[in-house]
Amino acid sequence: MGQKGKLLIIDDDQDLSEALNIYLTRSGYEVVSANDGTKGLHKLHREKPDLVILDVIMPGMTGWDVCRRIREVAHVPIIMLTACGQKTDRAMALKLGADDYVTKPFSLRELEARIQAVLRRTSTPRQSR
Repeated sequence: MGQKGKLLIIDDDQDLSEALNIYLTRSGYEVVSANDGTKGLHKLHREKPDLVILDVIMPGMTGWDVCRRIREVAHVPIIMLTACGQKTDRAMALKLGADDYVTKPFSLRELEARIQAVLRRTSTPRQSR
């Protein structure tokens, strides 16, 4: 596992996922990714990440659906990373159980700082997930 923790990126944008993987791996995280919600849920169970970065707009299962499903089975922190910037979208994400909400375009440094902040707030000694 990466020294800072394991992150699961669920986003259908392959270029963005690859860029995030490179940046966050260099920052000391272990990164796994999935390009749709169904694969993301499978990786959630198999990989047991410390945090999930989740897009809203994906083909098939939306990020809203994935967030709901994650909350049914796990307490892992979720950061929504999406082009949906409406206040109603932000409110929906938080009501569904997301811990933070970042709109695209975004700063990699800010995203990393938000990851660190969410992990700091949600970490407990060997939290069961």
